Parts: sequence; C-alpha cells; structure tokens
Amino acid sequence: MSTNPDKTKLTGQCLCGGIKYEVSNLQPKMAHCHCSMCRKFHGAAFGTYGVAKVENFKWLQGEELLKTYTAPNGTKRQFCSECGSSLTFAPINDSGTHVEFTLGTLDSEITVKPDSHIYCSYKADWYEIADDLPQFPEGRES
Repeated sequence: MSTNPDKTKLTGQCLCGGIKYEVSNLQPKMAHCHCSMCRKFHGAAFGTYGVAKVENFKWLQGEELLKTYTAPNGTKRQFCSECGSSLTFAPINDSGTHVEFTLGTLDSEITVKPDSHIYCSYKADWYEIADDLPQFPEGRES
C-alpha cells in the first residue's frame, strides 16, 4: 500500500532549510512514539514517524549538516546541526532497508495518517491520548 500511488515525490526540510529531502512510496505504518528519548528529541509529547524504503528516500541538499546522536541503547537519531530539527530515527537492529523520518518535517501533504501509538508505557504524564488508535506499551509487537 502506498500513500502516493501516482509516484509523486513528497518533499521535506529542516527548520532552517539547510537540509532538504524527498520521499516516495511511504510505507503504510506510521506511529506516534511516546518513549522518553523521542519526547526529548522532539521537545514534545511524542514524535511521529513515517517509513520509506531506502531507495525511495533521498537527501537533496545539506547532507553534510546532518549530525547523528547514538543513544546508550544503540538507537540513532539524525538532526540538523544548524537548527536542531529532528529528521530520522534508526532502531538498534536497523537492517538498512528502510528510513524512519519525522513526519513533522514534510512540506508536502500526505493522505494517510498514523495508525498507532507506541511505547505508551513511557508516555508524558501531562498528555492524554484522545484518539481511538491502538496503543502499545512498548513497540507494535507488545
């Protein structure tokens, strides 16, 4: 299932515009992640990620501005070294076949919506989930 079956390229960028990317053929799974690291990385109640196959994700500009933070648990997060915008996430067991990127950095509209909340056992105590999406205490498999 693709969110853009006509193969239209979606575009996104960091806050300062130094880093730009394009993506096509989004994977159908998109999630709001409530883990404490995503909350801190985004400065918000949760981070929302889309997924694309590596061959459908391309940096257009500013790749040299990307910085990578490797967390103590081995996950990796990329961000803009100029403005700090959160851009990508890679799990510990990353196979290198997909790119998880922050939906908030897209400039293009998409037709699909996130389908779940993950790592809800770490949810900010000041935020109440108010939609009917499935909630998982850890990842989707929990």
